Amino acid sequence: MDICTLHRGTAPLLVSLPHDGSLIPDAIATRMADSARAAPDTDWHVARLYAFARELGASILVPRYSRYVVDLNRPPDDTSLYPGQNTTGLCPARQFCGEPVYRDGQAPPADEIDRRVAQYWRPYHQALRNELDRLHAQHGRAVLWEGHSIKGSELAFLFEGRLPDLNLGTAAGSSCGAALQARLEAVLGAQSAYDWVANGRFKGGYITRHYGQPERGIDAVQLEISQRTYMDEATFEYDQAKAARLQIMLRELLAATLL
Repeated sequence: MDICTLHRGTAPLLVSLPHDGSLIPDAIATRMADSARAAPDTDWHVARLYAFARELGASILVPRYSRYVVDLNRPPDDTSLYPGQNTTGLCPARQFCGEPVYRDGQAPPADEIDRRVAQYWRPYHQALRNELDRLHAQHGRAVLWEGHSIKGSELAFLFEGRLPDLNLGTAAGSSCGAALQARLEAVLGAQSAYDWVANGRFKGGYITRHYGQPERGIDAVQLEISQRTYMDEATFEYDQAKAARLQIMLRELLAATLL
């Protein structure tokens, strides 16, 4: 597909990586601030980080386009997921550092936002819905794993201080069953290499909250990873050694969703 790529697996697990894309169409990029054109708020390298999930039989859904085009993890009506806190919106006007995405007077008007939702947002969500339904029909259950990453420090626009290495989000326990959350927290609690929190600053975005229906056998979980754990936050360069260590932990977490 032009909007996203889908690897279909055999296990009841779908790994969705909605902020991995970094492509920005020229017609949009020419209106953006110079600092935004490189798409600095991309969840850098998460598709590479989670590539091992194919070995577990997982399906993997990856977009091509940047969250600056449209944020696939925000509701289509742009309702705030964190009322009272800074957020970047459906078609972000501000970068995570607080600087503007667009040059003065160049932010997209409402009708353009609607077109972006139709062109980029809806096809991704249709692909996600179809794959979840396929897995649920085959297995009688399905787990949606939302893989995200973010710079873990110096983002005062979004949070104060240092973000924990691993941030588990289950919409305060409503997007997945209690047994699954307990297994994931047990995996995290059994290690000391990474600090972690459950339902802290990041409790799960629109995808986790919207698609998680544990009463129907569809569990949804978000993991927000501090980028310092697998890459250089300043240069965006992937760190193979760091990533390999982190992948051991990620493998254990994904395996716990299949029990």
